[in-house]
Amino acid sequence: LANTNYERTHSRTLLLARGLQLMLPLMASWWLLANLMNMALPPTINLTGELLIITSMYNWSPLTIMLTGAGTLLTAAYSLHMFLMTQRSKFPRHIIKMSPTYTREHLLMALHILPLLMLLTKPELVMGPLS
Repeated sequence: LANTNYERTHSRTLLLARGLQLMLPLMASWWLLANLMNMALPPTINLTGELLIITSMYNWSPLTIMLTGAGTLLTAAYSLHMFLMTQRSKFPRHIIKMSPTYTREHLLMALHILPLLMLLTKPELVMGPLS
């Protein structure tokens, strides 16, 4: 997703790509979906991983629940901040001409997210057989 922004703005600074939701609404949807998955929103496979890590850490030492909770909170806050800064701000004045999104870019996003969505239906592929 960051590379698709780079191809249009010719800058790796995400702040220069703010307000792209107005120009590329479908790409903003991909950003939203990726950020929600990064924040371990149910029923994504990331939630399962985070819950397993948090319970394992708590069983190891109850003090670690504060560290893992802080890490989870920072991840969610940064993901929301990044989405709001890159998609929901005012459109920058330095972008004069922007090419539309291409089918290959949407196919690439779909091919990255579909395996994660398929793991929701059969998590045994990653977690091993449930006994």
